[in-house]
Amino acid sequence: MVYDPTRENVFAHEQVNETVMREFTVLPMAFGVLFRTEDDIIELMRGTYDALRDVLAKMEGKVEFGLKVNWDRERVMSELEQESEEIRNLKEQITSRGAGSTYFARMQLGRLIEAALTERADAYVREVYSGLRDTAVASRANKPIGDKMIMNAAFLIEREREAEFDSKVKEIASNYEGKLFFKYTGPWPPYNFVHIRLKLERGEGTA
Repeated sequence: MVYDPTRENVFAHEQVNETVMREFTVLPMAFGVLFRTEDDIIELMRGTYDALRDVLAKMEGKVEFGLKVNWDRERVMSELEQESEEIRNLKEQITSRGAGSTYFARMQLGRLIEAALTERADAYVREVYSGLRDTAVASRANKPIGDKMIMNAAFLIEREREAEFDSKVKEIASNYEGKLFFKYTGPWPPYNFVHIRLKLERGEGTA
């Protein structure tokens, strides 16, 4: 049987994970990973026994939380313009020249603004990581999605420190209210911190 990745099926998969992880350490598998027989599962566990035992020990009592940070790009650009005399002067030059403003000047302004935005985004991200470092076992940076997202991260947290981590995220978010927007999810199984290659070796003639 093949289970399509419908909203209903994915939700059921998440519910099973959440239920099991309340009492046990869960090593996550992606939705849709299926085995044909019980023997296949036993064979797989034999082949990955050492790796599974090692990872289970490392992940015991730990869960993952996701944190995405978006920003108000226009507001940040306005602040950068107020802070940077170079950007203000170049923008005034272009405005005063009107239609006669040079292509080079506009390109230069664009590069200045993009460089300043990148520097500011990197600074915000460093500050968020720094604020959460003491409450997390580990973190992983994933690629941001879209122009508004500046941070897409996963954090591995001790179960007993969930409330502390949650409080710290809220505290950091309040420091950037109106400028940065935090989307905080979890707890999840440690998807971003478990990397075991699951490969079932089949003998010749096995279907």
